[in-house]
Amino acid sequence: MVSSRLNPKKALLVFSGLNDESNPWPLIILVMTLVLLSAGLVMVYSASMISAMKRFEDPAFFFKRQVFFAAAGLVVMTAASRMPLRLLRRLTMPLLLIAFVGLVLVLTPLGTTVKGASRWISLGAFNFQPSELAKLAVIFYIAHSMGRKVEKIKSFTVGFLPHLLVSSVFAFLCVKEPDLGAAVMIMLLCFMLLFIGGTRLGYILGSVLALAPALYIAIITSPYRMKRLISFMYPQKDALGLNYQINESLISIGSGGILGKGIGEGRQKLFFLPDAHTDFIASIVGEELGFVGLVLMVLGFGALVLAGLKVALRCRSLYAMYLATGITLFLGFQVAINLGVVMGLLPTKGMTLPLMSYGGSSLLVNLFAVGVLLAVARNEGSEEAQEGGETEPANTKETAA
Repeated sequence: MVSSRLNPKKALLVFSGLNDESNPWPLIILVMTLVLLSAGLVMVYSASMISAMKRFEDPAFFFKRQVFFAAAGLVVMTAASRMPLRLLRRLTMPLLLIAFVGLVLVLTPLGTTVKGASRWISLGAFNFQPSELAKLAVIFYIAHSMGRKVEKIKSFTVGFLPHLLVSSVFAFLCVKEPDLGAAVMIMLLCFMLLFIGGTRLGYILGSVLALAPALYIAIITSPYRMKRLISFMYPQKDALGLNYQINESLISIGSGGILGKGIGEGRQKLFFLPDAHTDFIASIVGEELGFVGLVLMVLGFGALVLAGLKVALRCRSLYAMYLATGITLFLGFQVAINLGVVMGLLPTKGMTLPLMSYGGSSLLVNLFAVGVLLAVARNEGSEEAQEGGETEPANTKETAA
């Protein structure tokens, strides 16, 4: 008699189209994404229900919206995971164009201003944040361009300058919103990918030194950025003013102890900790699930990043390798910066925790990024992965020799 029980592993493999059971990394990416996404939905409801009840008389207001974004994001992720690399590569220019137009539009009257920053475009009930897409678009561009310029990657005018200029334009538009964190993220991704690609280190260091004065000016000419920097440098000063949010975050994490107070039992979300269900959701995780919950969350993200790097290392195509590496760094940097902020290790910066924080733009872009990572894993080693002849030339020369 044939067993009618469903094998969860095979079901996930069929769902994702990842049929190579000898390669566990894509499955780890999928499982960790679903686990973190599910945990995020639970924590968004727990962290937002009091605020939602007061503002909208519906404790599940933010939760229901997050469920909608998660469902839409899973559809996007699934569609992206089944795309051939050739089609993904053709998305490079459209993504750049959409992100560029979006970043320009937010600076016009069409942009939506929240807390003094114009970072969103209102699309009815949904506010789209172009800077989230811009980070991914820059990764697509650099991967596509570097994959085509293997022999000239050490050239300043061909292998370095075009990537720097494109990234700088997007970073400049982000600064104008203002969103300095997104600008720094874009440039960080640019320099990391160029370094991995073999660009001369002197070019990167020289550019960093050249951009440092611009970063300094952007900070000292902005009162709110100076306040954030001062609050970071003097964490015990003005506990009810400049340092209120970070102190409440640390209280939230510290009060959770080892095992936490239990889901729904946190107190800091009772209007003590601002942005509890968005940028500071990790603080609520620490309070309600304790040190154990935070460690498990970090391990989940660590497994996701490790699996992404393993996928990149298995790629035979430089384009696929750069794309997978860029997306993995994109996810990993977001986690590191968000956790650094909520734990007081970095100056306060409005950056969401991937897959867990409330926010439609962030969730959709991050799930699309995961889908692209899965697509790279599916196409690795196929003929499409070799499109353009960008396989590492050094290996070819060694084989010929």
